Amino acid sequence: MFLHDVFPAKLIKIDLEAEDKEEAFEEMVDHFCQVERSNAREEILEALREREAKMSTGIHKGIAVPHGKIKAIDQVYGVLGVSRKGIDYDALDGEPVYLLFMILAPPGDSEKHLRILKRLAELLENPQFYMELLSQKEPQGAYGVICKYEDIFKSEE
Repeated sequence: MFLHDVFPAKLIKIDLEAEDKEEAFEEMVDHFCQVERSNAREEILEALREREAKMSTGIHKGIAVPHGKIKAIDQVYGVLGVSRKGIDYDALDGEPVYLLFMILAPPGDSEKHLRILKRLAELLENPQFYMELLSQKEPQGAYGVICKYEDIFKSEE
């Protein structure tokens, strides 16, 4: 499974309005629930908060990867949120977050969840990936950037 499967254009939200982490979680979870017609909103929010209480998932300059295990879903989903103004996220470096890669996985899918986190970490090492994602104005454009950089990464393997 590649990131373009996990983060389809329909689950990419450009121009997040959230100003802080909690608002960002709610905005992105609401987007997921609307698109996927899921009624797991509270379970997802609780899983994200529980994981975040252990340590901030604001792990890389301007980037957060909130994630959680959700009983109400049967496959791994990703929601990408792009903020123009930055989100007060309590990130490890104390800086605002502009890209949020939310990953939701069923409890029994740890291996796939970890592979996705690893692939994402590898792509995030490329500053051009970050800059191109930030510059996108439409979900389809952001999806195209994910596909482009995955192709580049695969050709380097």
